[in-house]
Amino acid sequence: MRDPLAIDDDPAPLADVIAGGLTRVTERFDRQLASDLPAVATLVAHIERYRGKMLRPTLVLACGLAAHPEAASARGPEEFGALLHDGHIAVAAVCEMVHMATLVHDDVLDEADTRRRGWTVNHLSGNEAAVMLGDYLIASAFHLCSTLPTTEAAEEVGRASVTMCAGELLQLSHRQDLALGERTYFDIVARKTGDLIRASCRLGARQSGASDAVADRLGRFGLNLGIAFQIQDDLLDLTGRESVLGKPVGKDLEKGKLTLPVIHHLAHADAGTRARTLARLRAAGESESSRGLPDVLESLRATGSIEASVRRAAALVEDARAQLADLPDSPPRRRLHAMADAVIRRNV
Repeated sequence: MRDPLAIDDDPAPLADVIAGGLTRVTERFDRQLASDLPAVATLVAHIERYRGKMLRPTLVLACGLAAHPEAASARGPEEFGALLHDGHIAVAAVCEMVHMATLVHDDVLDEADTRRRGWTVNHLSGNEAAVMLGDYLIASAFHLCSTLPTTEAAEEVGRASVTMCAGELLQLSHRQDLALGERTYFDIVARKTGDLIRASCRLGARQSGASDAVADRLGRFGLNLGIAFQIQDDLLDLTGRESVLGKPVGKDLEKGKLTLPVIHHLAHADAGTRARTLARLRAAGESESSRGLPDVLESLRATGSIEASVRRAAALVEDARAQLADLPDSPPRRRLHAMADAVIRRNV
């Protein structure tokens, strides 16, 4: 499957460097998780199926290149490649491990059977094994952090991990809350999705020796990008096709999770329409199926809630792109711009 975040006009030398860097990240990831216990090795091998866009490792590498003082003058794959060192690779692998852990744990919380057209760990081996595998991934991430020359990565990833867990707990406390407002929604999304992407961008820059000011701007780029990414995920859960997504649609409604399009609709619909939508949402939660999705989707379109969510994601992407303004023009900076646009164009 073609990477939905692939950049058609990516500068040739940079495309090769990023691809080579991601190969190194995958190898470092696999070495760190290797186990002499067959039961553990089997589970670790299975999560290779969870690997998708590798957005966070890609952002570590791309931000590391964009923030490097020699980025604007580098020419050709060898010169760009020389700007990436083992620290970038290790940090990228750490961010991917933590992300993978959240996917494994999310599948337990959501009682999901499939991910990326394959069975989930919890479906194959049970919730206990899935929870422990997620813990194994997080522990391995911090073990790898301990091999780096400073504690900065461990502190940054640790803070992001705490923030993600808090966001998950906040979301759980609002399940079946049909009065959820936009402020709480964005708080959940910023914590659950945005903060690890923020940390990925910031750490990539810091590995290149960027100042705190530059790293913070790239961190804000990542946070805005992450929130836009999640809004697009929410839209795809409503409007996407299971054959394309590789997982069932309508799961947010089934689990009582209100997302931005639904929140917007409930805030802007007339009283009668709002009452009918609330009844459909309650029915969706009780039936544990997406059979009522077409009716809900029709209501969302009638209030312009799908389009409003698309515009909100696009505005976040523009805010993200604005954070790059002070960086020197370079192929890595242009790639970050293109990646930001690709986040809201994707259909998986």
